[in-house]
Amino acid sequence: MDADFTADRQCNEFHQITQEELNDLIRDLDLPKSKAELLGSRLQQWNLLKENVRISVYHKREEDLVQYLKMERGLVACTDIDGLMQTLNINHNPLDWWLFVDSYTLSLKAVLLHNGYTLPSIPVGHSVHNKESYENMKILTEAINYNKFKWQICGDLNVIALLLGLQQGFTKYCCSICEWDSRARSLHYSRKDWPPGKSLEPGIMNVENQPLVEPSKILLPSMHLKLGLMKDFVKDMNQEEDAFTYLRVKFPRLSETKVEEGIFIGPQIRDFIKDE
Repeated sequence: MDADFTADRQCNEFHQITQEELNDLIRDLDLPKSKAELLGSRLQQWNLLKENVRISVYHKREEDLVQYLKMERGLVACTDIDGLMQTLNINHNPLDWWLFVDSYTLSLKAVLLHNGYTLPSIPVGHSVHNKESYENMKILTEAINYNKFKWQICGDLNVIALLLGLQQGFTKYCCSICEWDSRARSLHYSRKDWPPGKSLEPGIMNVENQPLVEPSKILLPSMHLKLGLMKDFVKDMNQEEDAFTYLRVKFPRLSETKVEEGIFIGPQIRDFIKDE
């Protein structure tokens, strides 16, 4: 047997895991506290850990982060973003991050996402009891001190409307960018240019509340842009020509109404774009 291979094998057999290596292993396995303690205890029992490795640290591993969190009116939020970033050894430049806000009927969450996706996402707000409403969005932005950092924000159209103080429901002017009339259905696919929105003053053009963020900080969701472009494209097609007939053949499981209205989902849009 090769002497170098024998030496390497013996070295690996007697390697004892350091604290840093154990931490990396537990993080890669995404283990909760109880499982992390169990794994560390077994490795220690088998004499695979170095003497200075501590198992008890996983029992209270969240202590360094809890100090930056605060619960207020049913919302758990990070009240010291800079302190949290420093503890995570991350250089916090607000220009390098954007805030993603998502809400459902009875839940609300906010996460900081890195522009280059080279750093992990950081949850900064969460609630399982608060409904999506203007009041709860205001609580969230105040809790995380948004006015100090002014990250760019992305969310679905309902979240964007709430952040900009727009009235909910089937309103006439529901767009924060332009004065698009939602009820002028006869003009939706014939008129291409709509006047830009001039102000977000409450009481004018379906603005109900004072905006919580600047309109320039809003990032429109890419999914909604794709859906809108696909819908406009289909609407502009002549339904009597072969190209439109081909859509019915390509997507036979779609109803006639959905094809005519240009209602497609993401996988269908991707399949459509790749079609020669």
